[in-house]
Amino acid sequence: MAKSTSKTQDNLPLYLFHQGTNYKSYEFLGAHPCKKGKVQGYVFRVWAPNAAEVSVVGNFNGWDPDANPMELLEKSGVWELMIPDLAQYDIYKYCIKTRDGRTLMKSDPYAFHAETAPDNASKLYDIEGYEWKDKDWYDKRKDYNPYRSPVNIYELHMGSWRRHEDGNPYSYRQVADELVSYLKEMGYNYVEFLPLMEYPFDGSWGYQVTGYYAPTSRYGTPHDFMHLVDTLHKAGIGVIMDWVPAHFPKDAHGLYEFDGQPLYEYQDVHKREHAHWGTRIFDFGRNEVECFLVSNAMFWIEKYHVDGLRVDAVASMLYLDYGREDWEWMPNVNGGRGNLEAVAFFQKLNTAVLTEHPGALMIAEESTAWPLVTKPASVGGLGFNFKWNMGWMNDMLSYNSLDPYFRSYNHDKLTFSLFYAFSENFILPISHDEVVHGKCSLINKMPGEYETKFSGVRAFLAYMMSHPGKKLLFMGCEFAQFIEWNYKQQLDWMLLGYDAHRQMQSFVKELNQFYLNTPAFWQVEDSWDGFNWISHDDNTQNIIAFRRIDEEGNDIVVLCNFAPVTRENYRIGVPDATSYDEIFNTDDIRFGGSGVVNKGAIRVKNVAEHGFDHSISLTVPPLATIYLKRAALQGQTGGQACGKDNQKNRSQIQAGLEGAGCQIQSVQISSF
Repeated sequence: MAKSTSKTQDNLPLYLFHQGTNYKSYEFLGAHPCKKGKVQGYVFRVWAPNAAEVSVVGNFNGWDPDANPMELLEKSGVWELMIPDLAQYDIYKYCIKTRDGRTLMKSDPYAFHAETAPDNASKLYDIEGYEWKDKDWYDKRKDYNPYRSPVNIYELHMGSWRRHEDGNPYSYRQVADELVSYLKEMGYNYVEFLPLMEYPFDGSWGYQVTGYYAPTSRYGTPHDFMHLVDTLHKAGIGVIMDWVPAHFPKDAHGLYEFDGQPLYEYQDVHKREHAHWGTRIFDFGRNEVECFLVSNAMFWIEKYHVDGLRVDAVASMLYLDYGREDWEWMPNVNGGRGNLEAVAFFQKLNTAVLTEHPGALMIAEESTAWPLVTKPASVGGLGFNFKWNMGWMNDMLSYNSLDPYFRSYNHDKLTFSLFYAFSENFILPISHDEVVHGKCSLINKMPGEYETKFSGVRAFLAYMMSHPGKKLLFMGCEFAQFIEWNYKQQLDWMLLGYDAHRQMQSFVKELNQFYLNTPAFWQVEDSWDGFNWISHDDNTQNIIAFRRIDEEGNDIVVLCNFAPVTRENYRIGVPDATSYDEIFNTDDIRFGGSGVVNKGAIRVKNVAEHGFDHSISLTVPPLATIYLKRAALQGQTGGQACGKDNQKNRSQIQAGLEGAGCQIQSVQISSF
């Protein structure tokens, strides 16, 4: 029979845990160094309300279930025990005896460190004591506004970016200096790591987590990971972690039926499982589970100085029918298919994180048209501050995969994103998901011969940089890796021995720097004030043209040609100016292009075009994107020439698309 005590019944952290408002539950639960009198040791606490008995077993007691029994804190479901004379790196588990007589060996849900797979015990580790050196980073970010700042993200899988000659991956400390140097040189100001929380199976890429509070030991210790984040911060690079609150695997040592019954997962069979993933779904309506997850988000931001979380598989959490047949789910109380508990969880999560850390990035990987994803909870939104633009990504990869001849009939894929570009705060992702499982690498999505593929990638990436929305590119795309990403090996860095790949890398480097240094591309991304169509209906020639505008009214003209044909004397309307200069051209010889460029000043003529009173005529290179900058009239600021141009945008786009014979899709708003 379990012993119980009431000594902590008035304990505030425990009370708040059960109320669902303890957002630092990791400070109470788990294993922590402590001192009782003169005795040093560790105190263990674990939530297992359905257990008959719980004990701590490990290398220090010969894994004897009877050696260190825990006490049940009265009516709390939390078990507690102090064990003296333990050392850092001692390994342990909880031995849980269920009410039906089974014995379970579970790792600690709140453990800060773990054995390296395939071993799966928890490790004692004191995460305090690391001397952070990133004060300058935080000082600079006090007034940071991510919506009005450049965000250029390099998405990276830690185990396959670079490897040693023997095939082993770099450690956290080994990768730190090399990664920082590369990101700085290439012009990325954020790095996003695929999940680094402890996970058992390499092939999951970290998306099936068993140790939510432990950076994976594959690459080192918790302090080693702190060193990596610290090094990135000192170089002015932000850190985003991929985070997986949607589901967890059914490994026996993990959260799965933790105390013999569904605990962290839903008990309701209609909500409990993602059958197609073979995983369990967190019970978002249970206070203690909410504490576990919200505390975890806070943990990575506060203890590891992470700057943001990319929340995986949000759609799977929001919809009760996600991945299910009609008979496998039940409507909510309103008769809809939305998971109202998940909605409330997101609102609680994002409000908590962004109240405490207003400069943090909370990014939703949400693939549907669920409304108000990046709007505050106070107005009914989910409370994220950014969302991946999956619609844009799917449209553009589909468009670019087509032979240019057929692109004319799919012109709406180029322009449709502007119907909703300002409805949310978007990030444009070309992520790991798009370069695996037979989808082809980015360059191999492009049709045509060898050189044509490189031209296509350059044109696309320059278009992407100029489209409203922050940017994300998966590792390897920057130098045009041909094979799909393989987590078992490092990127094909040897390709940089070939001119085309080396030129592609140089191109991306220069493009990234252009983006970082051009406010027109990132300062106004939430309204038509930062975007103005010039030509959106030239589907017969696969050309679009538009302007990006900063807060001062300074603009960049962008012209994209997605056909492998040079267009001579191509005329576009422009605001009044003396002339325009071509300042970036993806067809430049130094990037590996054919060298069709516009040299010298492009004079503005008093010829009306595209709703403007003035226009320019220029040569448009094949499969290329060019950027133009105007010379303002004497005594005129950039803003004076921009004022009236945006008035025609909203009506112009739909009329133009329909006139071009393009099929306009409608945005479907999800039902709660």
